[in-house]
Amino acid sequence: MLHKNISNGSTTFIINPPVPHFHLNILTLSATSQLLQTLMAHSSSTSLSPLHILLEHELNINEWSGFTSRSLSKGGFYIWFANLYTLPDQRWILVMRFHTAVCDRTTAVSLLKELREVFGENEGEGFKEEGNMAFEELVPAGKAKKTMWGHGKDMVAYSVNSFRLSKLKFKDVKGPYRSEVVRFKMNAQQTQMLLVGCKSRGIKLCGVLVSAMLLAVYSSRRLPNKNKRKKYGVIFLNDCRSYLQPALSHQHFGFYHSAINTVQEMKRAENLWDLATRSYTSFASAKNNNKHFTDVADLNYLMSKAIDNPSLTPKSSLRTALVTVFEDPVIEMASELSQDLLLDDYVGCASVHGVGPSIAIFDTIVDGQLDCLCVYPSPLHSREQIQELIANMQTNLVDGIKMEEQLEF
Repeated sequence: MLHKNISNGSTTFIINPPVPHFHLNILTLSATSQLLQTLMAHSSSTSLSPLHILLEHELNINEWSGFTSRSLSKGGFYIWFANLYTLPDQRWILVMRFHTAVCDRTTAVSLLKELREVFGENEGEGFKEEGNMAFEELVPAGKAKKTMWGHGKDMVAYSVNSFRLSKLKFKDVKGPYRSEVVRFKMNAQQTQMLLVGCKSRGIKLCGVLVSAMLLAVYSSRRLPNKNKRKKYGVIFLNDCRSYLQPALSHQHFGFYHSAINTVQEMKRAENLWDLATRSYTSFASAKNNNKHFTDVADLNYLMSKAIDNPSLTPKSSLRTALVTVFEDPVIEMASELSQDLLLDDYVGCASVHGVGPSIAIFDTIVDGQLDCLCVYPSPLHSREQIQELIANMQTNLVDGIKMEEQLEF
């Protein structure tokens, strides 16, 4: 739990109980300026903000790459790193990195809420220690039941089907890989129309985001045969805390998201809303059939093998899907963040340049406005390539909004 400590006219914050595996590094204005100059010199874009540049820099730092069980037993394993960068005019950028084993998106959002509360008048609620329980230990009895033959069949199906799925065109397969980010926003009116369109069809925002991305990718292929069909892999991530036994609250730290793999077939002249409904329905159907529990062991096994043997895994197989999206967006009020934390801006995402999708969408609705971070592996995909796709994706969303407005009248 975080606590405010006021003494000698200054305010500091302490963590109680203390976190033994936490590392904080403070960079001076001179050190930050020098780092930014170096990063900008090697950047593929000269128009990125300091926040964007440092975000990509932090995404590609991996102190955990040399982790062993021996280092953990000796107390040398940090799960939480924080770097405070000093900017001119008494401004700072605080970047916190967590090991994925202890932090999914729900945990990250809860931490931000905790910080906001201790900066205000209230003490934070704190994270519950029960969050250390493993996901597999909390799956309701019978929900993950699958025969040995079923496990084998599904693992073979996942492996074989990955070769049949269309991929986003690779630009450079030689690497070394790093994660980069493209960000886009939509205004409050556009966001509201998207949410109204989703509600009227009984789907969620994730469905229309996937639909807009699929349309953008399909049109980028410029296929000679206009009726040619393409199949793309789409992964939906859902927070399973409320489905576990016992059910967990958002205060339970850890990684409790599950992935549901779906295959979406595309043809030219698809309708945004029809495709969105079809995409979301396939996810909802798989979820109703407990796919978020039954396939956890299979997917974890395949992922671990790919991670352990990257040189033996084709580059196309390292891309688990075309796009990954969360079932529900993060919803925040910027006025609260600005008042409590004095924030000008904030972002949250994870790295995807090892084993992961071609594009991972981290969506937030701030003050009613959709704000998305799209993370991708570079140079497997170029910034220009992703920027063009995101621009087309936004166009598809706007077209869908216009379609919704016409239906209202």
